[in-house]
Amino acid sequence: MSGYSSDRDRGRDRGFGAPRFGGSRAGPLSGKKFGNPGEKLVKKKWNLDELPKFEKNFYQEHPDLARRTAQEVETYRRSKEITVRGHNCPKPVLNFYEANFPANIMDVIARQNFTDPTAIQAQGWPVALSGLDMVGVAQTGSGKTLSYLLPAIVHINHQPFLERGDGPICLVLAPTRELAQQVQQVAAEYCRACRLKSTCIYGGAPKGPQIRDLERGVEICIATPGRLIDFLECGKTNLRRTTYLVLDEADRMLDMGFEPQIRKIVDQIRPDRQTLMWSATWPKEVRQLAEDFLKDYIHINIGALELSANHNILQIVDVCHDVEKDEKLIRLMEEIMSEKENKTIVFVETKRRCDELTRKMRRDGWPAMGIHGDKSQQERDWVLNEFKHGKAPILIATDVASRGLDVEDVKFVINYDYPNSSEDYIHRIGRTARSTKTGTAYTFFTPNNIKQVSDLISVLREANQAINPKLLQLVEDRGSGKTNLH
Repeated sequence: MSGYSSDRDRGRDRGFGAPRFGGSRAGPLSGKKFGNPGEKLVKKKWNLDELPKFEKNFYQEHPDLARRTAQEVETYRRSKEITVRGHNCPKPVLNFYEANFPANIMDVIARQNFTDPTAIQAQGWPVALSGLDMVGVAQTGSGKTLSYLLPAIVHINHQPFLERGDGPICLVLAPTRELAQQVQQVAAEYCRACRLKSTCIYGGAPKGPQIRDLERGVEICIATPGRLIDFLECGKTNLRRTTYLVLDEADRMLDMGFEPQIRKIVDQIRPDRQTLMWSATWPKEVRQLAEDFLKDYIHINIGALELSANHNILQIVDVCHDVEKDEKLIRLMEEIMSEKENKTIVFVETKRRCDELTRKMRRDGWPAMGIHGDKSQQERDWVLNEFKHGKAPILIATDVASRGLDVEDVKFVINYDYPNSSEDYIHRIGRTARSTKTGTAYTFFTPNNIKQVSDLISVLREANQAINPKLLQLVEDRGSGKTNLH
């Protein structure tokens, strides 16, 4: 018997006679367009005594879990590299039935042929279902989307129905339209099964259909910060009903300069909400965000606590000069394209380089396509589709695609230009070897990248990779003031 009821049809009387909860939507705001996103949004002064009460702890520990000893729990966590900080963290679930999800969620899980929960799901589900705030630090491809979506559905099913003019109950903020669309794809099947509505709102696409979705009422809204602020400012939606907030890839959102927008958005949400924050890294900026937005949170880390790359990736570093890169790339592509599985992402530093390299490779007959931030949404979607389906197995990309991109069968990553930080390097190469698969990352490293050499060597050592002697030579040369290759 499942622990959570979810057979209510939340859509049957959407907007008619449903329990009232949180007021109606504000009308459109008039006046001139302000310069900074969110300037029209006034920080709300919340009085919790006046707000409708809501439930957020729905967790029922499964009897099998209750019988598990502290030693057994510790052994499991160690085997999955799960590190937990915080008070009263629930035990991890070892299989799906222990999470006590409702039958319609379990049916979808069965259809998708999942065998066991991933590490972040095993530990994240009990925490999220308990109504606790949490931070999850885990590499992309670790199953984090379901870690927050399934508890979100349970949370929603215990809230009153939406009434006309209500905003979403669950808000997921994501850094890029690609990631937002991927979360929406995952959400869609579970929402259908549970009779919920979700929508995805992001810039670079027509506003009309997105506004229509919001006005009809959605329980789950997946949004990029810029477009959401746009809609909040002109009264197309509101966050008065939002009691479950997810910040996905928080480190990436900060990298992209979204912190002011995130703060504006969070100011519109009641402070007693449940907040879940996800990040692939744990730098001080992300820690500060967690301190500001979360209360008594549980911190879950999957994998090594220091900066580390996926150990299923073979990392090969070629120390060379800029002028040698094109020739080396062609030689590599000749080898890669002779393989049966040959899907490859080539990362470059600038949009211009992306366009130039794409043109050059296509002219030479390579099945390559480029993606960067200046491409229209329609073009980006089309390019990603061609890449996913293997029609163009070479994708040349700037960093805008490096975190939001989720393609299962990428076998090779090539860093044509070395990124600005070790975090970005780890995120880029993490496009391959998703889940438990293996992959290969090739990196062209030039004397111009010498500031990054020590960090790169640390990442390679942590992952037990062979280290090119020329890299070690660069460290020596750096110490003596030389930057020439021998």
